[in-house]
Amino acid sequence: MAWQIAAVYVGTVVGAGFATGKEIVEFFTQYGVFGTIGVFISGGLFAWSGARMMMMARALRASSYKQLNDYLFGKTASSMITIIMTIMIVGVTSVMLSGAGALFEEQLGLSKQVGIAFTICLVFAVMLYDVKGLFAVNVLIVPMMLLFSFFLFGKLMLGEKWCNISFFPHYSWRAFFSPFSYTAFNLAMAQTVLVPLAVEAEDEQAVRWGAWLGGILLTLILLSSHIILLSFPHVLRYDIPMAKIVQTFFAYFYWLYLLVIYGEIFTSIVGGVFGLKRQFRTFGSLFFLIVLFVILYLISLFRYGSLLSFLYPIFGYISLLFLLLLMCRKIPRL
Repeated sequence: MAWQIAAVYVGTVVGAGFATGKEIVEFFTQYGVFGTIGVFISGGLFAWSGARMMMMARALRASSYKQLNDYLFGKTASSMITIIMTIMIVGVTSVMLSGAGALFEEQLGLSKQVGIAFTICLVFAVMLYDVKGLFAVNVLIVPMMLLFSFFLFGKLMLGEKWCNISFFPHYSWRAFFSPFSYTAFNLAMAQTVLVPLAVEAEDEQAVRWGAWLGGILLTLILLSSHIILLSFPHVLRYDIPMAKIVQTFFAYFYWLYLLVIYGEIFTSIVGGVFGLKRQFRTFGSLFFLIVLFVILYLISLFRYGSLLSFLYPIFGYISLLFLLLLMCRKIPRL
């Protein structure tokens, strides 16, 4: 059970921006050595804060992220915060859906609309199985991502082509805030999945260890991907830089890695839709999914890279208050 929770944690965070490399470049790689320090800070926060959030949700018996927000922000402010976070989750899930379309367009030479429509159909099928579908998708795809990420890192080290940080002279005050805003943003988004998951799990220790294991795995993937991206001088030019690196250095694994990237994008879309479905469970499931997919489709038609670069940093700063309160509030006694 702990591994299943860890896989869902990793699969929810490792979305379009993370798996494609765009998000890592935005928050870490462009800052060079300062970005590497930021990776360790972010990883530690993922492990500790993720476990804290899940144990807090479990103590509150929170069936949705609004109930967790009620405790963190107070009931007066919670409604507005929940609305903002819901808008953020819809926006981020749309970015991921746009990333799936960008993958089809940029790497496969197919229409972006074809990629988006195909992805929506797959997500809809998984949602029919609810929690079982969520577990099944992540337990299958996350190990593939781990193995492939570590394999690329190992090959790059053996080839002595890694860590060309001279290509990334962009240091600023944002480098200091990036690991905090990145973690805050991803935890705020992941709560849609992790909160109900923590409450529904039977074994409390599995929840705790699953959160810590998920945080550690996220740190390892983030670090290896960051170092790989540092080794490629033109990553800022591409919407999907990791795919370009594989195509350049490891062409014989290119199609397999595209499949892995798509799988990670897919798991995060599933997580976002699952969380929104749980939050609005008062509506008919089928009707709600149809309306939600129409909204996601319309937003995802915007260019993926532009959406990510504009929305993610803003969402990160908004989520900082969430992370601060998560650290400060005491976990209620059962």
